Amino acid sequence: MSFAQPRSLEEAVSLLSGGAATLLAGGTDLYPAHVGKPLPRHVVSLGRVTELRGISRQGAGFRLGGATTWSEIAAASLPPAFDALRQAAREVGSIQIQNRGTIAGNLCNASPAADGVPPLLALDAAVELASANGTRQLPLSEFITGYRRTARQPDEILSAVIVPPSAGRSAFVKLGARRYLVISIVMAAACVEMAPDGSIGSVRVAIGAASPVAQRLPQLERELAGLAAGIRPSSRVATRHVESLRPIDDVRAEAWYRRDAAIHVLGAALDRAAGFESS
Repeated sequence: MSFAQPRSLEEAVSLLSGGAATLLAGGTDLYPAHVGKPLPRHVVSLGRVTELRGISRQGAGFRLGGATTWSEIAAASLPPAFDALRQAAREVGSIQIQNRGTIAGNLCNASPAADGVPPLLALDAAVELASANGTRQLPLSEFITGYRRTARQPDEILSAVIVPPSAGRSAFVKLGARRYLVISIVMAAACVEMAPDGSIGSVRVAIGAASPVAQRLPQLERELAGLAAGIRPSSRVATRHVESLRPIDDVRAEAWYRRDAAIHVLGAALDRAAGFESS
């Protein structure tokens, strides 16, 4: 087994040119997946690549380095539109996991229950992929292509998450069997921008753990835009809005329960993002 520890992004991508290496960031997914099994033959650790860490302004938006940890995201001073992402960051496993786990690892692992995906979808985020040939960007909605599948090529590193300018405020709601150290039964993130008259100007809402890939709900977004002041968005969420979901039966919940719970979780996230207190 070879274990490389590059000190720069340039060095890291050069080690991937053969396409046979496995990337290691926080290790919170890689190591548990290999309990009782040998680690991959060639591992490239990104722990010393400091340029992959940190949150910075990029124009009017933000750039989140791929190796930024969930603890760093939770503690960051970010606009209210990022509230859902910061809330999700506090629910990724335990404090120990949040201190090690990275935003890029969460996305590249491509679990249907990845807590970071719905908030980032609601932010219209894109991913930056670096290789020896340069960088390219993909919308997050195009990056995760299926269960544990992404559009990342073997010679690429997810170097950053790019978030465009985003107004309004957001909220994240996760349903699980307990408060922490739990895989989601279903979760939702909503970003709501209010109009000057108190009506809803625009909405972006995403649902996770209810399909192979977390997804936005454009029909619901369109129907909520322009909703009059004082009306709870949750009162408009209906079965038709979750018909596109493909939940599964597993040890955490049956498909019918996930679909029913999705309506309530979506409503709760939308109400909070629109400034309504929980009922």
